Amino acid sequence: MRPDSAAYAPYEHLRPPGRDPQQLREITRAQWRQQAGAHGELWVFGYASLIWRPDFNPAERHPTRVHGWHRALAMWSRVNRGTPEQPGLVFALLPGGSCRGVVYRVPAREADTVFDRLWAREMPSAVYDPRWLPCSTPHGPVPALAFTLSRHSPSYTGTLTPHQYREIFRHAHGRYGSTLNYARQTLESLHAHGVQDPRLSQLLRYADE
Repeated sequence: MRPDSAAYAPYEHLRPPGRDPQQLREITRAQWRQQAGAHGELWVFGYASLIWRPDFNPAERHPTRVHGWHRALAMWSRVNRGTPEQPGLVFALLPGGSCRGVVYRVPAREADTVFDRLWAREMPSAVYDPRWLPCSTPHGPVPALAFTLSRHSPSYTGTLTPHQYREIFRHAHGRYGSTLNYARQTLESLHAHGVQDPRLSQLLRYADE
């Protein structure tokens, strides 16, 4: 096993066929290098837990909006926020609409380290489709790394019923805590940044019914 494979090991059984997280990492890194140059800075778009727990110290952070994608609590989580027996949920960017969030600038001297750390956190099962989405900043538009999800992915939940959300909020708990706490922390963080998410607010009402 390669040294950096250890972070991916707990997720190997969840990996879609033909998707290698380390291969995808190098493809995405090459795209970044083409855009930013060999010693360029890194921009990252946060739309859920990256807002309240980025795990790195950005040189700048700015509220922003991406177009063509929206935040949705619509991805199964069988390790971090649930189990195979009781899957939980995490957020993803799905096609359509727009999404308000936070864009972070990582200086060039720290960019490679942050890129690898971020990859190990977000892509151990290679379920997301990493994309470089244009984000507005005080410096003008920048391409920012964002983690999107295809509706064809086996991790996409499709449409869930209110009853399903209630059961998930009541029972789903994984290695990093419950789906309910994760969703609540995201909503609180969005509010702290002046972002309203009526859909998420409605979903969380199911937890109290």
